[in-house]
Amino acid sequence: MGKRVLLVEDEPNIIEAIRFILSRDGWRVRTHSDGATALDAIAADPPDVLVLDVMLPGKSGLDILRELRADPEMAELPVLMLTAKGQARDRELAERYGVSRFMTKPFANADILQSVNALFEGAAGAA
Repeated sequence: MGKRVLLVEDEPNIIEAIRFILSRDGWRVRTHSDGATALDAIAADPPDVLVLDVMLPGKSGLDILRELRADPEMAELPVLMLTAKGQARDRELAERYGVSRFMTKPFANADILQSVNALFEGAAGAA
């Protein structure tokens, strides 16, 4: 079936960069840019890995993560959270809510690819 990632991000340049990096590595990349409807997009076609921005229009990535972890069907979904802030408070909340990995923008292309692949391999190993 292939490796499927959903990128929930509202910055077009970041969307295109991550889509390119992951597509080149064989990932099927879907994107979504509205926090308010992100949970619906996740549920409609659950990805193998979710890349989630902290700051989104409609609903924050932290709120989305908290709701995902409260849903038994989505609680184990690997989540890589991205933030431009790099503030300790974001990281602390993300860890409290159960983030799998956390990355600060700007990031190296190799770091995104390595993190997404590691999350996928970890989830596949746990299944």
